[in-house]
Amino acid sequence: MNLKSTSSPVDGIAALKKYWKSDLLSGFSVSLIALPLCLGIALASGVPPMSGIIAGIVGGLILSLTSGSYLTINGPAAGLAVIVLMSIQGFKAMAPAGLSPAEVELFAYQCTLAVGVGCGVIQLLFGFVKAGILSNFFPSSVVHGMLAAIGIMIFAKQFHTALGVKPEAKSMLGVIAEIPHSVMHMNPEVAIIAGISLLILIVFPLLRNKHLKKLPAPLLVILVSIPIGHYFDLAHEHTYLFLGDIEYSIGPDFLVSLPDNIEDGIIFPRFDFLFTGFGIQMMITYALVASLESLITASAIDKIDPFKRKSNFNRELFAKGGGNIISSALGGLPIIAEVVRSSANVANGAVSRWSNFFHGAFLLVFLVFLSQFIHQIPLAALAAMLMVTGYRLASPKEFYKNLRIGKEQFIIFISTIIVTLSTDLLIGIAFGIIVKLIIHTVNGVPLKVLFKPFLTVQQNDKHDVFTIDVEHSAIFSNYIGFQKQLQQIPKGKTIIIDFDKASLVDGTVLESLHSFEVEYKRGGGTLIIQGLDSHEATSTHKFASRKKAQDL
Repeated sequence: MNLKSTSSPVDGIAALKKYWKSDLLSGFSVSLIALPLCLGIALASGVPPMSGIIAGIVGGLILSLTSGSYLTINGPAAGLAVIVLMSIQGFKAMAPAGLSPAEVELFAYQCTLAVGVGCGVIQLLFGFVKAGILSNFFPSSVVHGMLAAIGIMIFAKQFHTALGVKPEAKSMLGVIAEIPHSVMHMNPEVAIIAGISLLILIVFPLLRNKHLKKLPAPLLVILVSIPIGHYFDLAHEHTYLFLGDIEYSIGPDFLVSLPDNIEDGIIFPRFDFLFTGFGIQMMITYALVASLESLITASAIDKIDPFKRKSNFNRELFAKGGGNIISSALGGLPIIAEVVRSSANVANGAVSRWSNFFHGAFLLVFLVFLSQFIHQIPLAALAAMLMVTGYRLASPKEFYKNLRIGKEQFIIFISTIIVTLSTDLLIGIAFGIIVKLIIHTVNGVPLKVLFKPFLTVQQNDKHDVFTIDVEHSAIFSNYIGFQKQLQQIPKGKTIIIDFDKASLVDGTVLESLHSFEVEYKRGGGTLIIQGLDSHEATSTHKFASRKKAQDL
């Protein structure tokens, strides 16, 4: 079957009948990547490992049939692990007096599950009111800053786990500051497992052998770390000497723990603390970050979809809302469209949404029939995977990329990171947006233009050319109104956007217009941007902000 000859693949049951083989193979390959990541994300979230697998199963078996995207893989993701952990720690502090440590853990877990249900309800409302367009409100520098901050948090947290040390600090800055202490007091056998795992994750993708590349690096880490764990006898509590006279403890606490019966792993939420101030804050944070990450992933996967299909963002939000309600009600982590697994899905030749379904089905098979195998996975190996994930989110390339766009964008990027690490994600995102609005105001953007674009749309007599004259400024906070005007223009036309009368065009608008141009061309249309000759760019980057030369 020559799939490239198919301009638009069928969907639904027809897709299952036609593409089941390629989707089945891709779903199996992705499930091998997803299993250790689901476990690792649960570890990073401070919840039982089974909660990650539940989220992966629900994200595959249920959301695959309802989502607005075709090739994304749904499940737990590192971006939300930090928020779940914040929720767990916050509810622990609110636990009623007299509870045992185990009861406090269960209390915080159940309250956090209620937050996940509440997040799902908010996402359903987002989808109902067609809030998918709101993803354009967030400046790219703020989004990148948020993701980089998440990456730093994940890396710092898992660094301690990879060394077999539990940090005493409660704040994120304190956790980062304790890294030297953990290095000095590492558990050598745990650190050896993590070190070998990191080596595999870094070196294995560099190998050029096409047969080896078919084996996912995370799966290879599991296959290597389990025998090492057996050699160190992690399954039994004991002590050992290192360097002659230093004694260390090792045991089952350093392995993945699953309940003997699947039913025992299903925990139900409790809602009596949901509408407290902290509970409401967590619901908003959950819904905001989960929705934003899902929309960003769906948009990114659309760009590499061989068939150039366009996701329905509002349906995507609605589906994620329903999935989060189900996952959280069963004791699972919150669900988003995850970019690493989704990219692997495309690379493995998936054609339809059924690959996501098969990925969830294989995760269920693993849980039912391979629970004893899963129990042998060392936590240090999972920590190593998460450290690599965290590094990718906050790599030096991300800092350099934002600096290249312009100094103003870099200031917003860094501000978002610092405030997020010092407080929490919601405050960090809000601060980044405020910093950008202040910069625009200082650059002369009138207050009346901050949230409302001033546009004039003209159509020529032949009805095939639309000219949009932009006045004052085109910035991230008024782009939603700008986009609504663009969406009202029929497909297959010629659109001319003239910025000659605009004093400022920020990088987020230029980046969004580039995405719109790519999509509009697929429908046979043309987008022409003009009037920027008299503007100065803040850097040489193609998405750098432009400002009128006389206004500099």
